[in-house]
Amino acid sequence: MLERINNNLSLQNRVLRGLIVVPTRELVEQVSKALNDYGQFLKVKHTKIMGGTSRVKQAETLEGGIDIVVATAGRLLDLSKEGIIDLSSVNFIVLDEADTMLEMGFLDEIETIFSSCSPYRQIIMCSATISQNIRKLAKEFLKDPVTVQIHDRRDTVSLISHKAYKIDKKKKKELVTALIKESKYDQILLFVNKKDGVDAALEHFKEQGVKVATVHGGIEYKDRVQAIKDFRNKKVKVLVATDIAGRGLDIEKLPLVINYTLPETTDDFTHRVGRTGRAGNTGEVITILTVDDYNAFTKIERDLKLNVKREVHENFPLKDRQPRQKIQTKKKLSEIKGKRTPSNKAPTRTGAKSKKTTKRDSNRSFRKG
Repeated sequence: MLERINNNLSLQNRVLRGLIVVPTRELVEQVSKALNDYGQFLKVKHTKIMGGTSRVKQAETLEGGIDIVVATAGRLLDLSKEGIIDLSSVNFIVLDEADTMLEMGFLDEIETIFSSCSPYRQIIMCSATISQNIRKLAKEFLKDPVTVQIHDRRDTVSLISHKAYKIDKKKKKELVTALIKESKYDQILLFVNKKDGVDAALEHFKEQGVKVATVHGGIEYKDRVQAIKDFRNKKVKVLVATDIAGRGLDIEKLPLVINYTLPETTDDFTHRVGRTGRAGNTGEVITILTVDDYNAFTKIERDLKLNVKREVHENFPLKDRQPRQKIQTKKKLSEIKGKRTPSNKAPTRTGAKSKKTTKRDSNRSFRKG
């Protein structure tokens, strides 16, 4: 985008041609920084459009002439409706974290933004995961679209090592606190599923003397910015986040991600673990499992072709009742090949079943264990 706009730049009459739409204010800041870094020797001008900041200053900046805008959907549409920003000249659009945008319910806003831009445009939709919703959106707005796949999300990333701890439900907080205190790392990103879970974790870790900060959608923007800044500067050891707040979060050389609660989908798990093991650096992921999580985690492993060893911490022996595990027995070669042996002769009467066969069939439901 920078190269294309710079090659056809009019310094006397700047016209808005580039638009990058992202789901969160944090991502606006990150993308803006990237534009500064990559465009430092160019004369391309860009600005940030997002809630929680002055509309007046944004309007003044736009009036002075801008080439690229990085924006959240809500504030962008507000300024568009008020006539402060004109999107009709935009011919290069990027929808970043597209899956997240759609999951957050921004489909109508995205369609309005796309329709407001020039009909002679190129649209790029980026995401670590590509859902059916994105494909539908592409079918509606893209002409002869091309898919560029940088990396298969279902391939395991060799730079990231995975570990899972089984724990009793009532001992979960204690185990995670112990893991954090035992850790050699001074930066740990911990994910929970809900806002109230973030707040509860904050209180608990503070009581345990752990330096912690939190980010979720219900926290004021300036406080979220400060929390991430303190985490980057290693003033706090643990940053507790929900999935929405964690999407797009880029912490350089982040060494460890902990899944305090298991995410609801495989895609969410992919986004979480993607916070570590970035830009050629190694990383670790620890997932905490109670008995209620076993089946869901097995599905995630299957989806991502992972095989994560379940461990039990020596100081936290299991007391909760564990699901029954089927003991795997080695089959004889004749059984594998389907040959009959004297012990499994066919029944002499048509349609009859031996007791052994009936018992084996009734136990099929336990094989998965």
